[in-house]
Amino acid sequence: MAISTLDTDRNTRSRSADRPRRVLIVGAGPGGLAAALLLRHAGLEVRVIERMPHVGGRTSAIQADGFRFDLGPTFFLYPVVLERIFRRIGRRLDQEIPMVKLDPQYRVIFGDRGDLVCTPNVEQMEAAIAKLAPNDAPNLRRFLAENRDKLSRFRPALESPFLSWRRLLSWDLMKLLPILRPWNSVDDDLQRYFADERIRLAFSFQSKYLGMSPFNCPSLFSILSFLEYEFGVWHPIGGCSAVSDAMARVAREMGVEFHLDEPVREVLLDGRKAVGVRTDAGEYRADAVVMNADFAQAMKKLIPNVKRRRWTDEKLAKKRYSCSTYMLYLGIEGLEKHLHHHTIYTSNDYLSNLADIESNHRLSDDPSVYVQNACITDTTLAPKGKSTLYVLSPVTHQHENVDWKKEAPAFRERILRQLETKFGVADLSKRILFEREVTPADWEHGYEIYRGATFNLAHNLGQMLHMRPQNRFEDLDKVYLVGGGTHPGSGLPVIYESARITSRLLLQDFGLDTDWLEETEVVASSMPVSPVSH
Repeated sequence: MAISTLDTDRNTRSRSADRPRRVLIVGAGPGGLAAALLLRHAGLEVRVIERMPHVGGRTSAIQADGFRFDLGPTFFLYPVVLERIFRRIGRRLDQEIPMVKLDPQYRVIFGDRGDLVCTPNVEQMEAAIAKLAPNDAPNLRRFLAENRDKLSRFRPALESPFLSWRRLLSWDLMKLLPILRPWNSVDDDLQRYFADERIRLAFSFQSKYLGMSPFNCPSLFSILSFLEYEFGVWHPIGGCSAVSDAMARVAREMGVEFHLDEPVREVLLDGRKAVGVRTDAGEYRADAVVMNADFAQAMKKLIPNVKRRRWTDEKLAKKRYSCSTYMLYLGIEGLEKHLHHHTIYTSNDYLSNLADIESNHRLSDDPSVYVQNACITDTTLAPKGKSTLYVLSPVTHQHENVDWKKEAPAFRERILRQLETKFGVADLSKRILFEREVTPADWEHGYEIYRGATFNLAHNLGQMLHMRPQNRFEDLDKVYLVGGGTHPGSGLPVIYESARITSRLLLQDFGLDTDWLEETEVVASSMPVSPVSH
């Protein structure tokens, strides 16, 4: 039996009302870390149990031979959400985690049909668009203005729990239908502003942050590209994993207890009520359990199927899941000064590439590729004179059509060829000093992600709001969810927001004050703007 300062011997210690409530958080990903900060600040005893030997989950680091790579997210978007959480616990995000704002934000290469260097400077962006599509450039400001209004109006829904379908019928949401146009896709919505498909692609590839095609992703998510231009694309020094490390450091300073390299084997239940978890080290009892593990995988492994009603194994198997990603983490000799911090290459036949990912479940001959060349901004990530290249290609989630044991070597060569021919990285194969590959099979079996779907449940209309697993988990008592598998969804800003929503529900269920968690108006980011130009 595991023993620690947070354990209670039920036979000898009182469960009186004046004892601080105990909460177990399963998983030290960004949602779990944010929840730990808020719940500890509220006075609860908080223990975080993580199966990996480090914090961060998919927002952690790969480190070797002096190179440091983000495992997953490589940029920080809409810092307002995490700033608000830090303010609520009496800290300042900009003092805990130094970041720089990128300008340009990224370069988009449209197959062999030109490119667009994207900047948050509206006048410069209009000029860049005009070189490709003169008639589209004047519509940029209208796109930004209307999405600013869309975000403002829909923001309360993104910051509130959806515990019932009745919430959809509220008058405030019904009034939003003409603005949100949920019957349209992101691409449909962008056609109101941009006729050139390349420009639409530059403002819609962000749907891949949710693991979806812009032709299927609901039009609400046109706000993703708006957020980049309104609030900036930020690079935390040390990478996004440094944000997770700093959150864990602050949490420890506040008294949160971490158990790393200790996989949870099951959630302990008393009937349908969670009372703790079991690991190989023993049992830990608590008044509530917050789940930050991959939702579908955690359900199947930690909670008996017979205990679940809405989210049984059979129902999980029928849900739609996001795409996966093929990853290469390359430490190379030399600096790639010609390559932007972020570069996106989109397949010449983008529609066919998307079909291969979402419906055909096969690997494209001309795959789309994203490359982060962070060392031109952050010299802490590699030894002097060397660079890190983070390489991502969206691919199908795990499917019988693709056997990665057989397909990976050839696909690796295809990606390296893209880097040399499309990104202009010369003699790459000869310059690789460190390499790690992660396939969808690795995401599934090594990182415990259901079907290797790195962006969790898809964000189609049938799996959003109340149709997503709820923050106060509906199948069990005293179980709460944070992360991309619950409301509001995937992506760092909304994952942090899920922690605030869930923490508020949990504290309310304990009869504790939550007024300090509320914020009735948008507060502009206080991050110091020290843009990095290339």
